[in-house]
Amino acid sequence: MKSGADEKIYVRYGADGHDGAMELLRAAGIANELKPGISVALKPNLVVAKPSSSGATTSPLVISGVVQFLRDCGVKTITIMEGSWVGDNTKRAWRVCGYDEIAKRYGVRLLDLKDDATRSFTVDGFDIDVCASALDAEYLINMPVLKGHCQTVMTCALKNLKGCLPDREKRRFHQAGLHRPIALLNTLLHPHLILVDALCGDISFEEGGNPVEMNRLILGRDPVKIDSYGASLLGISLGELSHVTMAETLGVGTTHIVDEDVIQIGRDGSRVVVGRLPGAARELAAYINEKDACSACYASLVHALYRLDKKILQRFTGDKRIKIGQGWRGAAGSGIGVGDCASGFVKRVPGCPPKADEIAKVLKERGELG
Repeated sequence: MKSGADEKIYVRYGADGHDGAMELLRAAGIANELKPGISVALKPNLVVAKPSSSGATTSPLVISGVVQFLRDCGVKTITIMEGSWVGDNTKRAWRVCGYDEIAKRYGVRLLDLKDDATRSFTVDGFDIDVCASALDAEYLINMPVLKGHCQTVMTCALKNLKGCLPDREKRRFHQAGLHRPIALLNTLLHPHLILVDALCGDISFEEGGNPVEMNRLILGRDPVKIDSYGASLLGISLGELSHVTMAETLGVGTTHIVDEDVIQIGRDGSRVVVGRLPGAARELAAYINEKDACSACYASLVHALYRLDKKILQRFTGDKRIKIGQGWRGAAGSGIGVGDCASGFVKRVPGCPPKADEIAKVLKERGELG
């Protein structure tokens, strides 16, 4: 299991992916690990050729922030490597997602892992072919998007390494149920660092379309702990994430998190614009009484509501809608308030911002709302 400094999770709030990524890397002291002449590989999530605003792909601004940091540290050899999902084209994703421009601006290499050689392994009786360039990376940074997934419920650090497989293996992973193969893959590939793009992830689907702005970046080294923390932000229980608990059993990392493990940097002051919310997030706004809510706090509430049964949601209609936002600071009365700014109501979920799993827990409780 990971220990010591490896147990820390750094969370930086804010919508600026470039500066935020640089600030996180500085806070974690990553420059001290970059010895002269080191080569670094970045593994984003470009599952499909869609812009990051869709909630599907790693923001080019986060990538550029990491690349700028590495250049400032004197790193000369940088490769961005990825293999889009079966049926899509990685090279097209480079263009659509703005990575071609980054490659030209900073002089970095783009490597399509669909064209890469592979090496074969057998882990716990399961055969896996892995892209050689990912295995050979001197310093590998895993850069997933925190978002929902139609089969594994959530995708983040552990599942993002599936892009380091040839297409034939991606198909076979799906045939084998995804969870166990993903856990086994993570016993073979060990990124040195994980930087999660949680600026804007899809609420339910890896292909994007229902993005929710969470406005935060997450950095750590333990992929199991990172995924466990990410699950709490989306309101997902570990019982729904078999690949995460399997990876823990295999010694990849730990699901145990205490408050002292999480180092929070800044607070996101950007306000959510409810009228611009897409799809499912717009529908869930019917249960929310929002006044000047910050986007990070509002996103936690949306993720929590998305996980709740329709019968529970019906409790929060009309004048019993959930209060959230700075406009409720100092107010008191009946109903439920989410976040520190709305802590004066009969029922409350503290936090700045609160986690979706904690919100969902309180919303499920029966009791007088006034």
